[in-house]
This record gives sequence, structure tokens and C-alpha cells, in this order.
Amino acid sequence: MQVLANGRWARRGALSLGWLCAAAVLTIVPAKAQESARSTTPESTRGVLRATEVARGLDHPWGMAFLPDGRMLVTERPGRLRIVQKNGTLSEPLKGVPQVVARGQGGLLDVVLDPKFGENRTIYISYSEPGEGGLAGTAVARAQLGQTSLENVTVIFRQRPKVSGDGHFGSRIIFGRDGTMFVALGERMAAGNREQAQDLASGLGKIMRVNLDGTAAKGNPFEGRKGAQPEIWSYGHRNIQAAALHPETGELWAIEHGPLGGDEINVAQAGKNYGWPVISYGREYSGAKINGGKTAQAGMEQPLYYWDPVIAPSGMIFYTGSAFPDWKNNILVGSLQPGGLVRLEVRNGRIAREERYLGELGERIREVEQGPDGLIYLLTDGSNGRVLRVERVASGKK
Repeated sequence: MQVLANGRWARRGALSLGWLCAAAVLTIVPAKAQESARSTTPESTRGVLRATEVARGLDHPWGMAFLPDGRMLVTERPGRLRIVQKNGTLSEPLKGVPQVVARGQGGLLDVVLDPKFGENRTIYISYSEPGEGGLAGTAVARAQLGQTSLENVTVIFRQRPKVSGDGHFGSRIIFGRDGTMFVALGERMAAGNREQAQDLASGLGKIMRVNLDGTAAKGNPFEGRKGAQPEIWSYGHRNIQAAALHPETGELWAIEHGPLGGDEINVAQAGKNYGWPVISYGREYSGAKINGGKTAQAGMEQPLYYWDPVIAPSGMIFYTGSAFPDWKNNILVGSLQPGGLVRLEVRNGRIAREERYLGELGERIREVEQGPDGLIYLLTDGSNGRVLRVERVASGKK
């Protein structure tokens, strides 16, 4: 592997300048692709996009899913699920949502529609589930969407073990092309927890692949291995809050939070080890090196791309609509810190270009979705969180 240093957005710690400084990103390029690699220099894009408020008054919204009629399901981290009408009106919280651990990074997280929602009105939600003695873990529940409540709520998957700590629950839910479901899980952050990302007997720091009833999917890489959880697809992850299928290849791409530096993009492949916490391009929040500053080790995958300083990624799509035709199959990912929307152009399986938008809003972007109109919709993370609709500003207009 070779590291191409293409400059930086800002010096480590100078995050507030990241959206305005000409800079560069560190890109990890496999040796076999070195000949086609080129420098990617993020450009200043202030005023290129316009964000229009669709709804407001949401308490730390986290996940969003469009219903067939154009309304939206939106989760709020304290444990509420609402329907956002087309005119921006918020419904009362739907009844029947499971109890969540609403502290730290925990709460009600992702929401997705079943691929056959039009027939079965089934949705899936992920959340931090309480356990005995204050322990908690990420869980996924299935339910039918009623007019004012969730019906037939069933917990189909639980992260094992439940542990202490309020951080790094993940999580995103992504449907595979074969009818299975990927569940991206964090390693729960606290000392003694993160090391379990390397332990196949633990569900911490993993991507799981399960059937829609939560059972382990056939063909998983550790199926039948003694002591390994059969749901595991890949491991050595830190805290994944952004993931999506590539629209052409069907590969699962995941973007995970690093510590101080080292947010990274990985193409999550069966049985592969992505290194955390043995290798990392980040540091401890104290500034100390992680594992002596080791960034590579045999048997552990290098990230396809990483950031230093971080963007704190959350929410991700591959754009496939017609409103931004030149962005077809580009990655759009939200940034919590310093905030805004990040676009990544993908060429030949690599990140060829990066641009950043909407930093002037000063908003933490928690979720990114493509609407049925082909426009981009964002959730802002705050006590008065908003739904924003993003459009391109016509040349010469703002």
C-alpha cells in the first residue's frame, strides 16, 4: 500500500477552518491502482447548493426514510418516531416504539422500509436497547406501520454482549441484493469494549449479515466456526454511522468514525478485518498514539480513503437521481464536525475527487437521503433539528 499525501483541509485541531481553506485529503491507494491514482484537492463550494427548510422542531433526529406517498419517517434519538407530512407538519410520536437507552450516543437510531413495504407495511428500526445493571447494546426491531402506532413489534436482532458505556452504538441498516440485511455496529468505545472489535465471539465492532427475521444468513464467512458469532460479515470496525450499497457493483461501502483523525471509507468484504483498534490513522483524543502509531499490519485491510482531520461522518447515499445528473453514483455523506455535506466522486473503485458544501450553515448533518423527486434531503442534529431539502443554485444566483 502507498499513502498519497494530497494536502489537508486544515491542520489537526483547526477544524473550524476546514470548509474554507484550500486543502487536501489523504488517500490510500492500492499498489495495483497506483498508475491511475491522481491528487484530489477539495474545492471551496460556498453558495453552490441551497438548503431549504422542510420541517423543524425535531429533537436530535437520527434516521429518515421516505414513504411511497412522499411523507417521511424520522427517528428522534430520545426514542420517538414521527411522520413528517409533505408540508412539514410533524405527527405526534407513534406509539409502540421499544424502550431505548437515551443517553450519550444512544437512543432511537436508524429506520428503513422493508423492500416489500407496499405489500406488508413493514419497517425496521435500530436502537440502543437496555439490559440488566445499566448495560446496553444495539438492537433491531421489525414492525408494521399503522396510522398512529407500530404494530406487531418484534426484536429480531440483538448485539451480544451488552456492555457498559454510552458511546458507539452505530448503526445503519442496509439491504443486500440477495434479500439479506446488513447491520453496522459500533464497538461501544469504552476501555475494555473496543478490543472486542477483534474478537469473533463478540458482536462489538462488526458488520452483521442476517436474514430479515434476524437469523444468520447462509454463506457468512464464519458460519460453523467454533466460538464465532455466525452473523458476522466483517470485523475490526470502530463506529459505523454511514453505509450504502454501490448501485452498480452491489458492494457494501461503509464510512466509520475514527478517533482524533482517521475517519475512513472501507468496502466491507466477507471475512475481512479492518484493523480497529490494532491499526489506525488517528490518535487517542488525548493526542496519544494508538498502539504505538501502527497504521498497517498483515491480515488487516487498509482503508480505501481516510480523513485527518475528521469529518465525523453520519448518513450516506450513492446518488442515483436526475436532479444532479453529473453526480450519478457519487457518494454523499453528512459531516457532524465541522458540519456540512461531503461529495465524493468514485472512479474505478477509488475516490477520485472530494468537494464540501453547506458548511456555512453551521449545522451537524446526521442523515442524508435521496428523495423521490431526486433532490437531496438532510437531517440536522440538534435539539431543534431540521429536515432540509438541497437544490443546486442556478449560475449567478443564490
